[in-house]
Amino acid sequence: MITYDRLFIAGSWTDPSDAELREIRSPHDRTVIGRAAQALPADVDRAVAAARAAFDAGVWQGVAPAERIAVLREFNALREASAERIAALISAENGSAKWFTLTGQPGLTRQANAYLNAAEQFGWEETVQPSDPASPVRSVVRREAVGVVAAVIPWNSPFSSATAKIIPALLAGNSVVLKVSPENSLSMGLLAELLEQAGLPEGVISVLPADRETSEYLVSHPGVDKVAFTGSTRAGRRIASIAGEQLKRVSLELGGKSAALILPDADVAEAVQGLKFSSLLNNGESCIAQTRILVPRSRHEEIVAALKELVESLKVGDPEEPDTFIGPMIRPDQQQRVRDYIALGIEEGARLVTGGPQVPEGLEEGNYVTPTVFADVDNSMRIAQEEIFGPVLVVIAYDDEDDAVRIANDSEYGLSGGVWSSDEARALAVARRIRTGTVTVNGASVGFDGPFGGFKASGIGREYGAVGLSQYIEYKTITV
Repeated sequence: MITYDRLFIAGSWTDPSDAELREIRSPHDRTVIGRAAQALPADVDRAVAAARAAFDAGVWQGVAPAERIAVLREFNALREASAERIAALISAENGSAKWFTLTGQPGLTRQANAYLNAAEQFGWEETVQPSDPASPVRSVVRREAVGVVAAVIPWNSPFSSATAKIIPALLAGNSVVLKVSPENSLSMGLLAELLEQAGLPEGVISVLPADRETSEYLVSHPGVDKVAFTGSTRAGRRIASIAGEQLKRVSLELGGKSAALILPDADVAEAVQGLKFSSLLNNGESCIAQTRILVPRSRHEEIVAALKELVESLKVGDPEEPDTFIGPMIRPDQQQRVRDYIALGIEEGARLVTGGPQVPEGLEEGNYVTPTVFADVDNSMRIAQEEIFGPVLVVIAYDDEDDAVRIANDSEYGLSGGVWSSDEARALAVARRIRTGTVTVNGASVGFDGPFGGFKASGIGREYGAVGLSQYIEYKTITV
């Protein structure tokens, strides 16, 4: 049993305003695996006040970028040394299969290194010579911290979401209040321990598990200068409205309903094996999951049969077991949400290829759903338009390449996507036509040096690398 009975506020472990601890339950069997303090508005006030005081005093933003880089490199090293412990905690809290939490650890290193390398090459202060030789002035352009950043993250991939925000925000010199989901109180407690060990100055960082009401209190707090949010599009709209009223800086990484476009010349076996990971990663609880499978009408039944064979071969069960591929949903309400969408797909007239709304036999005590594939899906169906956030794939037939691109773009979302083809040049040409922030070709993983984020209702702003770092700065021009 893991217990965090204090909150990490302003770099120190302090008593919460409410001493009652929240029970953290296993998604596998719903037993209690830990207890943790939860933040309330009074705790947010303390964290924001400390962050503001630290920022205004210049204890972090006033030091040289190289010193900030060194501290964040130390934090990254500490995280790397704790990789197995991190993976185990996330599997226990989220129900994410062990293969996913373990294989994701090197990605956290690449994500951090991309930010750190970008910070080393960033032009923190540059002199710009006048374009007109007759101009009497030259410009000194500075990149400075925004101020106090409220970083708000979801439960599905907590370490990745947290570090994608706090590392660039801290590298830029900001103070940060990180609001995490209650379900992740244990893994995010470990994150706080690592930040404490890294040696950040007092007041610069707080980590607060809290509910939605407290999250909204943080976002609307007058002491916050910028909000960085990852989560649902509905919540993103609410945050954007609050930020707009208060003229806060805001970046939003929101939902997705991504398409995997299999071109007629693709190797079907290779594509389907790739979709095992790009469509069903993290139990399907991933914003970048490619859950709309677009296939040429001439090969529709061939691909449907291959997907059926794949999905039925995947072990569903205890996320701690090494051969489990799909674990439980994080909470009972999320389990019911996915089951309701499966029932809806049947009602809408889609063909149920495999799976269904029933709970897998022998797993009734946990938050499990049966991985499901639908065929004969029309892109206008709700199961093709709405983010389900579970292991549910829909197969949609297209007539030709133009039709495929049209269907891929016929979505309110635009976060991710994929193209499969034996001709890389052709795949790249199709990828350029898809209105989405990230497109993978033939199963390539998402890179961390290029920007990541969404078109349309999938968000505002970008993460990763130099572009992600730039989301946490203000430009100042001094003319001389």
